[in-house]
Amino acid sequence: MPSFVPSRFREPILRSAARWNVSAALIAAQLLAESNFDPYAVSPAGAQGIAQFMPGTAAAYGLKDPFDPEQAIDAQAHLMSDLLRQFHSIPLALAAYNAGPGAVAACECVPPYPETQAYVARILGLLDGAGALVAPELEVRLVE
Repeated sequence: MPSFVPSRFREPILRSAARWNVSAALIAAQLLAESNFDPYAVSPAGAQGIAQFMPGTAAAYGLKDPFDPEQAIDAQAHLMSDLLRQFHSIPLALAAYNAGPGAVAACECVPPYPETQAYVARILGLLDGAGALVAPELEVRLVE
């Protein structure tokens, strides 16, 4: 668990990460990027709560109160589990969380939206800084 996580959110993050098989560090980095761990945050676009759910997405994930941090963290982990399963990539799942899965599926990439590109880069940077990114395995082949 990254050191930047406030103590009151550590247990809900760990519980939801385990329930949905998602990295706790990933969930934590998203919460920092989304709301700076503010359960009452509201964006100009209308995203609500610690995990910044839009009302339609909140409803789709059974999130009745986006301002309840435990409920929102669990819904966030559930959504990220679904996005990771769909896109098989942390950067693409993050982009889909930010820009919507349709935008990512359309290009099979992080869409060329400055906000989304900055969002993905920020979270990957937080994960790397927390030592939570795993380097890809390298294959060594001997050639003649």
